[in-house]
Amino acid sequence: MRALTLGGHGTIDSLRLVDDYARPEPSAGQVLLRVTASSFNYHDIFTIRGMPGITIPFPIIIGLDVVGVVEELGAGVTGRRRGERVMVHPTDPLRGLIGEMYDGGMAQYATVDAGLLIPLPDAVTDVQAAALPIAYGTAHRMIVGKGAVHPGDKVLILGASGGVGTASVLLAKRLGAHVVAAVGTEEKGKRMLEIGADEYVNYREHAFDRWVRERFGKPGRLRADGGVDVVVNFTGGDTWQPTLRCLKRGGRILTCGATAGFDPVEDLRYIWSFELQVIGSNGFATEDFTALLDMVASGAMAPLIDDVLPLDRAAEGLRRVEDREVIGKIVIDPWAAS
Repeated sequence: MRALTLGGHGTIDSLRLVDDYARPEPSAGQVLLRVTASSFNYHDIFTIRGMPGITIPFPIIIGLDVVGVVEELGAGVTGRRRGERVMVHPTDPLRGLIGEMYDGGMAQYATVDAGLLIPLPDAVTDVQAAALPIAYGTAHRMIVGKGAVHPGDKVLILGASGGVGTASVLLAKRLGAHVVAAVGTEEKGKRMLEIGADEYVNYREHAFDRWVRERFGKPGRLRADGGVDVVVNFTGGDTWQPTLRCLKRGGRILTCGATAGFDPVEDLRYIWSFELQVIGSNGFATEDFTALLDMVASGAMAPLIDDVLPLDRAAEGLRRVEDREVIGKIVIDPWAAS
């Protein structure tokens, strides 16, 4: 089978497309999937570069989002059938994250525990489903599951044009929020308006905290006006302090990651002076996936797909993710011709 493999930490150039990788066989309790779609996340960049405290079992097939058709059943598997279309829950309680701790979706076949399979509604395409697990599952747990976004809230979303960002825009709008998308280009800003954002700020042209104060007023310590109600910040780094300056009294920060750095300079005075809440969100649960699949199946939401590429162009797609050139998700079809 064809597979995109990583033999050791490095750069995207460290990835190798292997045409004759051995097809895996399902062990007891597992199924063999014919992978029909997989998508990239910024986490794949971290896997390639290496993360403190995480040891990758090389060689590894990357790809955390996996959708496919059940091809074979391992011994003892019940409740599953050959030909069933499924999405894979990315986290195996015993083995860890697929595409990081064991072989993932950037290949034509994959073996997974049968208990991780989530059936796909007929109305959801494989490409749509492949966009959901990591990015949309993370966003759903954060935006919906934490209960911190309410109708009428002004919500500023940093990194709005990526996978988690576009999911956050769509979900916050469904909750009745006034959504401001922070993006790095006018093209991305216009695209965010098309999917439902109410307005956008180009952070390369305007300091987003100053823009918020000019647009919504300076937050007051003794009154609940000015600023925004919620900032979604999964970038961290040098965006953290400006985030604190955006929030009205009693405002909330939602965070599920730190792509720009996990140890930013802090200013605790804003936390107590404005009675701010910092709300962390980690991962996703099966109920997040089923809720998302129901939304897509009913037409209430459509995941934003930037491009669908064949496996031999997968490295090109991941480089676009790394360079922030993506609006939405890059999906890979491992069976498509180049």
